[in-house]
Amino acid sequence: MSSRATRRRGMPNVINKIGQADVVDEGANTSHISVPKRSSKGQKVLQSLRVNRYLWGKSASDFFTRPELVAISLVYLVQGLLGLSRLAVFTLFKDELHMSPATVGILTGATMIPWVIKPVYGFLSDSVPIGGYKRRSYLILCGALGAASWLVVSGPVMSCPVIVFALTCGSLSTACADVVADSIVVELSRGGPQSTAGSLQSLCWASQSTGSILSAYFSGSLVQLYGPRPVFLLTACFPLLVTVAATVIPEKRIESKVIDTQDPIKSLVPALKNQAVALWDAISQKSILYPAIFVFLWQATPTADTAMLYFETNELGFSTEFLGRIRLLASIASLIGVGVYNSFLKDVELKKIFLWTAVLGTGLGMTQLMLITGVNRTLGISNELFALSDSALLTVLGQVSFMPVLVLAARLCPEGVEATLFATLMSLLNGGSFLGSALGSGLTGLFGVTAESFDNLAPLIALCTLLTLAPLPFLRLLPESVNKDNESEDKDSDDNANNGIK
Repeated sequence: MSSRATRRRGMPNVINKIGQADVVDEGANTSHISVPKRSSKGQKVLQSLRVNRYLWGKSASDFFTRPELVAISLVYLVQGLLGLSRLAVFTLFKDELHMSPATVGILTGATMIPWVIKPVYGFLSDSVPIGGYKRRSYLILCGALGAASWLVVSGPVMSCPVIVFALTCGSLSTACADVVADSIVVELSRGGPQSTAGSLQSLCWASQSTGSILSAYFSGSLVQLYGPRPVFLLTACFPLLVTVAATVIPEKRIESKVIDTQDPIKSLVPALKNQAVALWDAISQKSILYPAIFVFLWQATPTADTAMLYFETNELGFSTEFLGRIRLLASIASLIGVGVYNSFLKDVELKKIFLWTAVLGTGLGMTQLMLITGVNRTLGISNELFALSDSALLTVLGQVSFMPVLVLAARLCPEGVEATLFATLMSLLNGGSFLGSALGSGLTGLFGVTAESFDNLAPLIALCTLLTLAPLPFLRLLPESVNKDNESEDKDSDDNANNGIK
């Protein structure tokens, strides 16, 4: 498991939930909330208490009287629960379809393409109501599509194109539901206290993390006991929770303001054109374009995760149950990584974090060579213990290195095109991840690593790990203003406190 993967694995959803609300909340109307001048620490405590009461009510039970919060929780819980199928998909490709590591890497990367076009879903949801609803109808369709996709894969079908198409449709349903849920979060953030968005993101993160930990705990053992197909059948039940979430959303029926039912194409083209022009005006600015290029390159370094999985199962004899334990530990380590960043690194300059996490990640990534060459056994460390500890360390560092990407993306978005540009940046980020997976698959084939031959796995892992350093020269593309934002935000916070604004 490479350090590049740890900063990408499971992150697309987290990116949007953390970053987007940070952007839209900047314009929230908070002038109606006034308090006496207080210390910075006291101000944050009171603000947190007011925000929690604003969102959840006077008691925890009031949470369930807010149907939109229940809906958001269900959507993000499902995103975590869908991780149950991750090992099952790998086992299906590897053991039933007998595919090589390079092929599996390409196909699994291809199924994530829907995450690259997320702005399309946002525009459609905002502009093209279905049956008079902009949120509810899309979530219902997403839930139905997701359930149908996993049902197809759970059947006796052995056609690779059909399986890949079904998995891609499942990814499409998750990505679209994520965009729609994010839009609900944005709507709830507007007009509330300044930290409302932060509390909403805590809800999103907690829901998804709960699902991820639960799915990681059972994923390996279920595959080992019953095989991948029954796991897919169980997975098909989870998207139906998204449909349930849609039914509890309090949304008024509206008429489309963009689509003319008499001539839908003619009325849609101008809206698309205006959206594209606004987006191009923003992205063509050097202060946005250059950092966007860096974010893409940061994610586009090759990874040999699939080849390493083949080595762990075919050569080291790791069972799917043990791989599930690794996933469980990685999910917990990811939360620790977020805590480390928020507690100690959120005020550190972004360039420094990018630099040192890349350097440390390269060093720790090289420890995989010890597992491949058997050095760990020479030192008296079992393969299982070494794999668990190595995965935990790389995941913590990977999460720490990924958080600045979220911060950078949020700060790049100018006023007026926040949501569209942020979604575009996230799509660019996901595109970089896809390219990195494709490059890793190409290198896997080039080095001759197969399901039976791992002679060149060590040099493959070494090359992919060293290439982590390749984007560092492009750090100069980041504007200096990015590193000064923390200071300005602290100053603005103090000024607002002095003026009675929270």
